[in-house]
Amino acid sequence: MLGGRLILKALDGIAEGTLEPRPQPQHGVTYARKIGREDGRLDWRQTAASLERQVRALDPWPGVYFESPGRRGGGQRVRVLGAIVLPGESGSAPGTVLDDNLSIACGEGTFRPLRVQRPGRAPLDAAAFLRGFPIPPGTVLPCRATS
Repeated sequence: MLGGRLILKALDGIAEGTLEPRPQPQHGVTYARKIGREDGRLDWRQTAASLERQVRALDPWPGVYFESPGRRGGGQRVRVLGAIVLPGESGSAPGTVLDDNLSIACGEGTFRPLRVQRPGRAPLDAAAFLRGFPIPPGTVLPCRATS
């Protein structure tokens, strides 16, 4: 509520002509580059919490994805539409699939996609996705450091 009062005070100052404009300081100004599709690639070396935030931050565009292992040698992008962070440490290398629920070891913590989408397909819950496109425990998913 305090912010609302400050805005009202500023608007009153503008209306009365008593508010003096001043330029924004140049110190501390930074440039933010444009977000691109490659910014959505999950890096399993990061913490599970930061990956889960990345899923929420980059939805709907550019979206977040990981590279799945391919059945015939070629992987494909799997878009992550929802995820959770599981408590505790996995003790496995980042990117390792830990169980049949698609829990994935991260640099710190464990990340579990809840809703995913393959290219050209409808979004699915992770369990339905794994029935048609299994990724067995022990599979190591690639990330920027390993691909």
